[in-house]
Amino acid sequence: MDVLGSYDPHMKKVILKEEKIKYWISKGAQTSDTVHNLLVKNGVLTGDKRKVKLPAKKVEEVKEEVKKEESPIEEKEVPVEEVKPEAVEVKTEESPIEEKKEEVKETENPKVDVDKEKK
Repeated sequence: MDVLGSYDPHMKKVILKEEKIKYWISKGAQTSDTVHNLLVKNGVLTGDKRKVKLPAKKVEEVKEEVKKEESPIEEKEVPVEEVKPEAVEVKTEESPIEEKKEEVKETENPKVDVDKEKK
């Protein structure tokens, strides 16, 4: 078994052993349409590229994926009204922590000045 090259589709990196590829093709090896096109693109073979057809089932799967990716919500431009800062009333609520602080302050004993007690 000979390794004739490699292809990384993510990095678009192609490594081809041109001599071995030509040797095996001369011995009758057949390439798939996709490999043929890859070899033509990289100058290993000369000639026209072949049309690559997806099986009908695969075509339907791709169409379904495209439909799922399309957003069902239409984007509409909505006019934004200008709001003046003085016209906006902001309500703030005390957080539960602030309420607890107030309760603790009310129940604490009055502070005693330690210096006065020592005298």
